Amino acid sequence: MSWFSPYSNTENEDHLQEDEKEKNAVQAMRALVEKQDPSSKDFDDLMIRRFLRARDHDIEKGCGLFLKYLNWRRKFLPNGYISPAEISNDLAQKKLFMQGLDKTGRPIVVVFGGKHRPDKTSLDEFKRFVVFVLERISARMPSGCEKFTAIADLEGWGYTSSDVRGYIASLSILQDCYPERLGKLLVVHVPYLFMTAWKGVYPFIDEKTRKKIVFVEDKKLESTLLEDIDENQLPDVYGGKLPLVPIEDC
Repeated sequence: MSWFSPYSNTENEDHLQEDEKEKNAVQAMRALVEKQDPSSKDFDDLMIRRFLRARDHDIEKGCGLFLKYLNWRRKFLPNGYISPAEISNDLAQKKLFMQGLDKTGRPIVVVFGGKHRPDKTSLDEFKRFVVFVLERISARMPSGCEKFTAIADLEGWGYTSSDVRGYIASLSILQDCYPERLGKLLVVHVPYLFMTAWKGVYPFIDEKTRKKIVFVEDKKLESTLLEDIDENQLPDVYGGKLPLVPIEDC
């Protein structure tokens, strides 16, 4: 049987060399972080690689980010997890769901921004909610998958939902503590009013994350979603086949 590759022999060699170079960088980074924080031995090479990639394969910067994460995790997750009881106010808002896989096998998460009520929670609880969500998503990822696809639905979003401090805190957690987890963010049903809040948040989004954010026009909503998600995996609220499941039930 013949084997077909989309790359030329030279391209294949380049890819193999890059893979080998990255593996060596991961091992070098692991050696450095283990010297400074022995608890890093509890994390696999895929975790190390995500932090390395988040800093464009700069080993020193990747080490700094990972060591910062380990320190944050000890303080923020002393028990290793967030319990639903710690985020009851945010869970009661029924604003985040998870169901299905996109065409690349990434789990799909849907957040309804209009249901977020910062006056019904606190910034600290909301941070715990964000971590709870990201831990749940990471745990639900199929073998071989490291990223997720998110749909941020802003239908009904208004001043009572606006929470620039919360958005910035969420970005900080995502970018610094769960780097290379977000695959794509599709923002749908965007009201004009939201752009005022967006201007306050945009400067805090790093370049890598910015490239993953897509604002979807209402008239192209279904066709755009179907580019990334098969109909049988698309949430039913967008014309697909799957009912949404609250994140706490996943």
